Amino acid sequence: MGHAADSCSRTAVVNYQEVLVDASSSNRGEGLRYYLQRDPVAKKLLNEYQQNNRPRWQGAALSTLGTATVLAGFLRSNEGKNETFTGRNTLVFGGLTMIAVSYLISRTNQYNNEWLLQRAIEEHNKRNTPRIYFSADPDSSNSTGFGMGMQKEF
Repeated sequence: MGHAADSCSRTAVVNYQEVLVDASSSNRGEGLRYYLQRDPVAKKLLNEYQQNNRPRWQGAALSTLGTATVLAGFLRSNEGKNETFTGRNTLVFGGLTMIAVSYLISRTNQYNNEWLLQRAIEEHNKRNTPRIYFSADPDSSNSTGFGMGMQKEF
């Protein structure tokens, strides 16, 4: 399943009804704004979450530079392939590395940003009703936020 499908299908439970968390892939968490805006702390955290989810020019620049470097490597002739910085293989692998690093940084930031949304929901639930139940883990079938654990000691 693609990333866009994941972000559009995230739901929270409010008053025993499912609510879309992400009204659109460009404004994640917007589906909860109606509830979270009642609490100033939760609203501030939601705004910070959405601000951090916006694409950054640095990531786009690194990906573009990586793509240009790969293209330069493919367009480079085979002569001089042993040159350290401008050799064909160096340019291709360097460009691919830049693209991979940009992707990993973007995904890591996005993953680490999810705690802000979770915290906004927790702040709302401390002082407001109805309670919002949401699990930020997309792989979890526990979308209501309830869980149960068992431990046995010998």
